[in-house]
Amino acid sequence: MAKKKFYVVWKGRKTGIFTSWAECEAQVKGFTGARFKSFPTKEEAEAALSGESRPKSQSRSNDKVAKEINEEVEWDSISVDVGCRGNPGIVEYKGVDTKTGEILFSHDEIHIGTNNMGEFLAIVHGLAYLKDQGSSKTIYSDSMTAIKWVKQKKAKSTLERNEKTAYIWSLMDRAERWLQTNSYPNKIKKWHTEKWGEIKADYGRK
Repeated sequence: MAKKKFYVVWKGRKTGIFTSWAECEAQVKGFTGARFKSFPTKEEAEAALSGESRPKSQSRSNDKVAKEINEEVEWDSISVDVGCRGNPGIVEYKGVDTKTGEILFSHDEIHIGTNNMGEFLAIVHGLAYLKDQGSSKTIYSDSMTAIKWVKQKKAKSTLERNEKTAYIWSLMDRAERWLQTNSYPNKIKKWHTEKWGEIKADYGRK
């Protein structure tokens, strides 16, 4: 599990200390001259916010990172993600507007499934949604496994087929049939969490 970080925003839409990159990013992304930095402890973050001046070189460095994120990400796109409790376990998924975070579609909790199965279903749901909209927007997912399954038009999950898993397998079979009988212009891209922070559809349960 990644170590918790504390993010100080000196200049942004809101200033202060934030406990996740997603919260910090919301204050600085697209904000001209944004100033922010992460710290390993709350004490260091509080000290920095209360008076320690940040070196200009660090300000330029973070400004550069924010600029690179804005340039690399296709913001006019859809992002999908899964919420799991156990793996296998309860699965739900949603698709959001990458730029605004608005929920575009979702599926309620499925009694049992896996993270990759949920990601696969979310991507295919996104493709069908965009096809209905006549849209060629890109879809982002943070699961390379699910992206591979979609491109192969075949999900290679090892989850046993039985009475308990019948429902999610019915969804998987239907998704595979959709891929095999439909074409689409949309690109499916990996969301690089290590560079860009959590995907916009993240459930925040890590």
